[in-house]
Amino acid sequence: MDGHKVRIFSLYLQAMTGKNKLNLFDLSLIVVSLVIGMGIFRNPASVAATSGTSSIFFLLWVVGGVIALCGALTYAEIGQRLPAMGGYYKVFAQCYHPSIGFSVNAIILISNAASLAVVALIGADYVSDLLYGKPSGVLFNTAVAIVAVALFFIVNLFGLKTSSRTQNVLIIIKVGLVVLLIASIFKGVVIEPHGYEQGSPLFTLADKNAFSLFIISLIPVCFAYGGYQQTINFGGEVKDTRSIPKGIIIGIIIVISLYLLINVAYTQVIGYDKMKNASAIGALLCEAWFGKAGGKVFDALMFLSVLAYVNILLMSNPRVMFAMSEDRVFPKIFSYRHPKTEALVAGLATFSLITIIVTFFGKGVDNILNFTMFLDSIGMSTSAATLFILRKRKQNEALITGAWNKFTPVLAGFFVFSYFMIAVGVIIKDVNAALIGTGLLAFFLVLYYLFYFKKKI
Repeated sequence: MDGHKVRIFSLYLQAMTGKNKLNLFDLSLIVVSLVIGMGIFRNPASVAATSGTSSIFFLLWVVGGVIALCGALTYAEIGQRLPAMGGYYKVFAQCYHPSIGFSVNAIILISNAASLAVVALIGADYVSDLLYGKPSGVLFNTAVAIVAVALFFIVNLFGLKTSSRTQNVLIIIKVGLVVLLIASIFKGVVIEPHGYEQGSPLFTLADKNAFSLFIISLIPVCFAYGGYQQTINFGGEVKDTRSIPKGIIIGIIIVISLYLLINVAYTQVIGYDKMKNASAIGALLCEAWFGKAGGKVFDALMFLSVLAYVNILLMSNPRVMFAMSEDRVFPKIFSYRHPKTEALVAGLATFSLITIIVTFFGKGVDNILNFTMFLDSIGMSTSAATLFILRKRKQNEALITGAWNKFTPVLAGFFVFSYFMIAVGVIIKDVNAALIGTGLLAFFLVLYYLFYFKKKI
């Protein structure tokens, strides 16, 4: 009888744990959430301004998509070989050294919190324009940003499944917005821009050669496609590890399709030459549907888009802190999980608090985040290179199936080289940003050896 009770209790625990696991649908939408941010509603205007010709412009988005697909296939296999919560830390720590994992991810955590604060404040601008038709004061913007972060802090306290379902709803709305903007092509109208970003670069083939324009413009394109690598942070919470490669690949194919189609819409509805450095190009496509009211509709939909970004960062980053805590390079409290919901309470609270504190510094914080472009490029190339180390170790070899896997090393090599070249491009474009990024990385390495190294030996 006692054995029977133990077995029933064991099955009950498995069922409860299963409730907090992600399926293929959840994972695919997490990929889309991590990649599609606010940039696609404004970045193409600056890419058009530096690409020189419409042919180079579209080639950039195609090449960026190819690089992203190579990266997706690479991280899909990495996620299968190393399925762990906080996987983006684990790959650095286990394949290189815990000091590298600590340094890279500590910077990412800080920059993500700052980025989240800036995006939340931008979201408050949309709320202000929606309600009052004009920008509001600092107090209003800060209050809206704090409420948004606090709301999704509470949502995430209910556990992964609740936050995942919330994210699914928000990202479906965001994808619906993108599809709506793409469909503006069929309205057969041409919308004139209402203003342009002053002081932004504008290049033609007469200024620079095609290769230079391509490299310069590829940087924002690749960052628009970035983010899917963070999907491996959820590797330990997937019902079936075979869903990891499928989810990443499905998600990135959705993103590539939407990006290419919306750029066609921009060039058809606004015009390639007119869209160069135009402000609020996403709102212009919305205007094609709703006329003067289009701006208000866009404000509402963009705020929902901002909420999706808030939630996904609150889902992802505490998992990195959990993995670092498990390795004792972060305080033990960050590995605490609520006994019922399995929520990462300490990580959630800390990340949310840092974000809220940063909101008081305003959107100017975004200006000091340029160095993360360099570090992200280095991080992407070095994390993708761990595939070769994991393959050499034959880690979880039995789980690796699929026809594409025989080509993954070639694709990974191309991806690593591409992001290394992007890092070089960032150095050429802004050497100070690269120096700041390198200095910050060195600072965290020193911090690791001063405070955490002795705990590991």
